[in-house]
Amino acid sequence: MSSTGSLKRTERAAAPARFSERRIATIIASALFTILLVSFRPFQPTGALAGPDSLPAEGGDIVNQVGFMSLGLAAIFSLFTYVEPRKLLGLLSPWWLLLILLFMLSVFHAREPDAAMRAAIFTLMGIVSIAAVIVLPRDGDAFSTVVACAGFVVVGLSFIGLVILPNEAMHTFADGVEPEFAGLWRGVFSHKNIAGPVMACLSFGGLYLWRRGWTRSGLLLFAGAMIFMINTGSKTTAGLVPLSILIVMMPSLIGMRLLTPILVAFTLFATALATLGIVFIEPLKEFANWLVPGINYTGRTTLWAFAGEHIAERPWFGYGFQSFWGSPIVQHKERFFDDEWDIRGIVHGHDSYLDIAIQMGLPAMIVTVITFLVAPLRDYMRVPLYKENVYLADFFMMAVLFTTLDAFLETFFLRRADPVWLLLVFGLLGLRIVARFPMPVRVRENGQ
Repeated sequence: MSSTGSLKRTERAAAPARFSERRIATIIASALFTILLVSFRPFQPTGALAGPDSLPAEGGDIVNQVGFMSLGLAAIFSLFTYVEPRKLLGLLSPWWLLLILLFMLSVFHAREPDAAMRAAIFTLMGIVSIAAVIVLPRDGDAFSTVVACAGFVVVGLSFIGLVILPNEAMHTFADGVEPEFAGLWRGVFSHKNIAGPVMACLSFGGLYLWRRGWTRSGLLLFAGAMIFMINTGSKTTAGLVPLSILIVMMPSLIGMRLLTPILVAFTLFATALATLGIVFIEPLKEFANWLVPGINYTGRTTLWAFAGEHIAERPWFGYGFQSFWGSPIVQHKERFFDDEWDIRGIVHGHDSYLDIAIQMGLPAMIVTVITFLVAPLRDYMRVPLYKENVYLADFFMMAVLFTTLDAFLETFFLRRADPVWLLLVFGLLGLRIVARFPMPVRVRENGQ
């Protein structure tokens, strides 16, 4: 019969190992990432009053207020407790700092500064929390644990919801808006347009796990996320996923890794021309109408043209954070008979880049393009050719490419706790870290 008083030396040594700093840091990162994706209010479909593009109202929900503030404080505590100072410094970027400065300036001259400040705090807390997710794992195995834990919880809960809470886990006619979406899956998320991109990025996580030897976990996560993504009915997402995988992974497989940044830059530039270009560049507009008569991206071109007119009126500082869509300027607009959407009820412009310009000004949009598009390409080219760093860099680049392409049709930049926005930050900060620090396969349990 054993007791704590008769522990052998090896048993005494094994007990503290179960609570090593490495494991504690991994557990914290896993919990942060999982909660950020699932949220404190899963299975809360967007109501008819809120509109199809709204997020749960963090500002007026005590659960979200307390939850996300606590999450942010936990992230800050863990950053200064379990992370080396040099890694914290590695996260800092002059472009990120400039973007956040411009972001806060837009908050101060918003139409409702108090409400804008509350939303801004949630945005900053989300960025800090994702930063902790990136730098807390100390090796490849730890990072794989974080990805697998968050991925399987999100995918698993979403599938379980289809059985237990079908009215919340999929769109129904009872939603009151967008009846054409009835039967499409949304899982733990409020809308299929959030569920689809999140599942896409989790499928990239499955590929990452598979490439580094977690074969069964990787294939299971990839298959589960892909099946769910297809059933969200998002054709754009379904098309961007294989494109992102092909552009990032194919050059590595044929020994031409530096071709990836070139292909990424070309794809982003071509997408910009094919979307915003056909609205603001007259020759492209004429060519697009000749090639595909009536092309309007489900009415988005009307929104973009309207936004462009008003950006020209306030090009330097914009209208303030969350201060244009839904404002009297928009609500008093006359609706024409041929408008596909009633702009008066729109909550954002369905283009992240334009919405940055209209809220924060054209200089802020330029800084955003450098921070979200140019800087990650530079980081990717600087990644040391260690196996773990390469696998992680490819994972992060797929997430960045997919989300920045999706941003030409949806708005989520700097958007509070939107999971798609957080996954973009995940990819951007991840590339900064793997470009600057070698990632070991595994550190010893007693390594501090």
